[in-house]
Parts: sequence; structure tokens; C-alpha cells
Amino acid sequence: MKKSIIYICAVVLLAACKQKGNSSAGQTAVTGGKTVAAADAPKIKFEQPIYDFGVIKEGEKVQNSFKFKNEGKTPLIITNATATCGCTVPEYPTTPIKPGESGEIKVIFDSTGKDGMQDKQVTVTSNANPEAEKLHLVGEVKQL
Repeated sequence: MKKSIIYICAVVLLAACKQKGNSSAGQTAVTGGKTVAAADAPKIKFEQPIYDFGVIKEGEKVQNSFKFKNEGKTPLIITNATATCGCTVPEYPTTPIKPGESGEIKVIFDSTGKDGMQDKQVTVTSNANPEAEKLHLVGEVKQL
């Protein structure tokens, strides 16, 4: 009896794994309310996803524009950009970026109250494939 239960559990697990593996083959993305194949989905490509601001004094503000291009076949819609803490503020375009067009995400990091090595991460969420990209502001803050 125990062998039968173990056998049934193994079959169910294998079937579930096989289904999960097959589901990624026909991936889709939602663009402007329409579902498109992964091959046709927007694709966001950043020129430099990591910005090293070097060494700054505590209290200084660092600003950077992360430039990107839509390398996909449908319009790119950025739905959100969030930072790991309130000291980092991203600003992103709210209008669709057509295929082949470029845009930028402006980020300001306020080093007030910070000390030492910093890695401030901004997560950009969009209708692209993959739907989330990570940007980094890195550097060192020294006390006055």
C-alpha cells in the first residue's frame, strides 16, 4: 500500500514538473491590453545598468540618467520604478516608447545620513520581456 502511494505521488510530481517546463515555451507578454508572443514583446536595453558615482561627502546628492532603448517589436510601457529606500528617487517616462526609440530613467540619490559603501537599487517594471530590470547606483559616502 505504501509503495502505491509513493508511486502515485512520484507520477503526479513528474507530471507537474513536465507541465511547468512546457509552459515557458510559448511565453507571452501583455502590451497595451493585447497579448503578444514573447518574440514580439518589447525589450528594454539599458546602455549602462550600473552607475558608479565614486566617493562623495555625506549630504551630497547624486543624479544620473539611465538611458535605454526599446529593442522589441511593440511599444514599451514602463508601469513603475521603485527604489530600495526613500533616499533614492526614480523618475520614469509615462508615455509608451515605440520600437527603436529611446528614453531615460532619472534617479537622484540623497546621501544625507549615509556612510560607507552604497548600492542603491531601482527596479523598473514594464510590459517588456523580462518584465523587471534592475538598475544600480554604487559608490562610497564619507562623513564630513
